[in-house]
Amino acid sequence: MDPNDRVALVLSAVALAVAIVVASTATLERVNTRTASSDAPPGTVGLARPHPPLDRAAGEPIQTTGTPSNASNRQRP
Repeated sequence: MDPNDRVALVLSAVALAVAIVVASTATLERVNTRTASSDAPPGTVGLARPHPPLDRAAGEPIQTTGTPSNASNRQRP
């Protein structure tokens, strides 16, 4: 390997290492490093509201407006 090639390879490796360190430092400085806690924010009870009940049973097909409930079960004559 030619000495000039080694110098170019070493300089490239150093430049890459410096770029990685600078990018990592800049990224870590901008990250919000708050820790998670189980405390509820002020003014809340910390509980999720329940979802409203479904208008249909599980497995029942969704009805479109204007059609009877058994319209999807009808067979052609």
